Parts: sequence; structure tokens; C-alpha cells
Amino acid sequence: MQPEDLPQVAEIEHLSFSSPWSRSLFLQELNNPFSRTLVAESEGRVTGYLCRWCVAGEVHILNLAIHPDYRRRGIAKRLMEEVLTEARAEGVKTVSLEVRKGNLPAVSLYHHLGFHQIGVRRRYYENREDALLMVCFLQ
Repeated sequence: MQPEDLPQVAEIEHLSFSSPWSRSLFLQELNNPFSRTLVAESEGRVTGYLCRWCVAGEVHILNLAIHPDYRRRGIAKRLMEEVLTEARAEGVKTVSLEVRKGNLPAVSLYHHLGFHQIGVRRRYYENREDALLMVCFLQ
């Protein structure tokens, strides 16, 4: 992700979440030494993005979204596989994330990629929906 990607990233964010991150928050992530960001592109258009932190030998997925016009095409899976491949190469042992309990397509994807639910964060989101805490233990 580069600063010039932010208008398209912000559009995807607003189309995807009821409490979207601001453009300035994404800019902070670009300048945060612990943060790593990826975008997926098709024909020069940003179709999705992933933000994560790499701290103390662990990776935490902060934000992942795909433009509604490009969902169900494997883009999120490819972004996640890129993160997992990089994490393994760097000797990371765990990758974690929170996901809305009701986001069944995402929960299914994470299970498919080897994530396991290890907890529930009650009323985690602004609408009081629970978050599932999921972890992938890398070998």
C-alpha cells in the first residue's frame, strides 16, 4: 500500500464497514514501523487490502477488506496466504485476528487457512456484536 492508494482503500473501507477507519488512520499505518500493508490490484484498481502488525515475533491482522464488486474471487485468500508465507519465512509462530461472529464467509476462510478459534471478545464491535479471536499456529 502506498499513499496514492489511500483514496481507493478508503472507498473500500467505507463500503465494507459500519465504523470505517479514516484515511488518516491508514496513513498512520503506512508510517508505523510495526505495520505492514498490502493491496490487491486488478487493471490498476485497488480491489482489496490487508493491514497487519508484526511485533515481538507475532503477526496480528488488523484490517482486511475486499471491494464488493470483487468479493468471492479469492482475493482475501491470496492476501492472507501472502501474509502466512511471509510470516513462516520470518520464523513467526502465531498469526492472530478478530472477526465478527456473524461474518460467516470470513470465519470459513480463516478456518480453511488453518486458524482456530481460541476465544470470544464479548460485545467487541460498535453494534455490540461479539468478535471471535482466532489464531493460526505456524510450524
